Amino acid sequence: MPGLPRTDFLLDPDVIFLNHGSFGACPRPVFESYQNWQRELERQPVEFLGRRYHDLLDEARAQLAAYIHADVSEIVFSENATMGVNIVLRSLDLQPGDEVVTSDHEYGACTLAWEYLQASKGVVIKTMPVALPVKDRATMVEEIWAGVTPKTKVIYLSHITSFSALRFPVEEICARAREHGILTVIDGAHAPGHIDLDMHAIGADFYAGNLHKWFCAPKGAGFLYARPEFHDQMDAGIVSWGWGDRRGKDQPASQFISRNQWQGTRDPAAYLAVPDAIAYQQAHHWDEMRAACHTLVAQARRRISDLTDLPVITPESTDYFVQLATCPVRTASIEKLKTDLYDTYRIEIPCMEVHGRQYVRVSIQGYNTTADVDALMDALAALL
Repeated sequence: MPGLPRTDFLLDPDVIFLNHGSFGACPRPVFESYQNWQRELERQPVEFLGRRYHDLLDEARAQLAAYIHADVSEIVFSENATMGVNIVLRSLDLQPGDEVVTSDHEYGACTLAWEYLQASKGVVIKTMPVALPVKDRATMVEEIWAGVTPKTKVIYLSHITSFSALRFPVEEICARAREHGILTVIDGAHAPGHIDLDMHAIGADFYAGNLHKWFCAPKGAGFLYARPEFHDQMDAGIVSWGWGDRRGKDQPASQFISRNQWQGTRDPAAYLAVPDAIAYQQAHHWDEMRAACHTLVAQARRRISDLTDLPVITPESTDYFVQLATCPVRTASIEKLKTDLYDTYRIEIPCMEVHGRQYVRVSIQGYNTTADVDALMDALAALL
């Protein structure tokens, strides 16, 4: 359990890898496809970039759109979720005093992006605490909504958070925000491949996702979804040839697609390997594999709770976590714990202190086994 061959991944066999959540790990067949696309590009760069580029990306984008239940016109590839969030920030017409409501569980890089907007435009960032342990989804919604005022223009949240691994009730929050005329921006860095996604059911105005994590695509693959009514105002990471439709009258493209898809010379191989990541999931019964991973990570967090005598931070349902679980610990130095776990026991796992509390975050991907969790427990028993 859970069942993916460890040999399908390029991971160091001498390391117990319990940190898929940070940067992911790409299966060999997907990585080989990625390298094959790079070779194809180098074999005839002018043919590839000048004549084939858009058709290839459109085809890969169509397969991704079907996977996340979006229209192909609603998504563009981006390097990562942080890039997607930054594109949205550049596109919003926010004025001094406008409020952005977010949570105290958000990823630091994207928080910095909002703080940049606060410093440059006078936007007010309101960070709402979401208490741990979590009671229920309804309470989470109300904790976020407590920050909403008539000045609130945007709600920004992670779908699955980085530090707490908490699955936020974004569907409920997006629906409520729409009723009040508030825009929603969702950071889906950990969601694709980790949980089933349906962009229309989620109901966000903007959604930025990573594909290099749980989706198992190569590094440098992500996407940005935007509702159609915002496409004409969407900015891009840079201004280049795609600023306006440069593809010719026989191949019309929306400003949203054109501005973000054609940004000068760049390597699209990671994007073009996305269909292979989808095929890998299909070949390995991804729903069953995720369920097995959830069972194992739930066991791991119960064992850590028994060891530390500290309570788990969420109920056990997949409504709150799936393959990623953050577990409270107590130690004299969280940095030393992280160092000792890796240097002495060769266990790669995040250890962090947030809001004055200490945690380890356990990732379980299909290549992990009960033996990996046993090794972690032996190490924690010795070190804590």
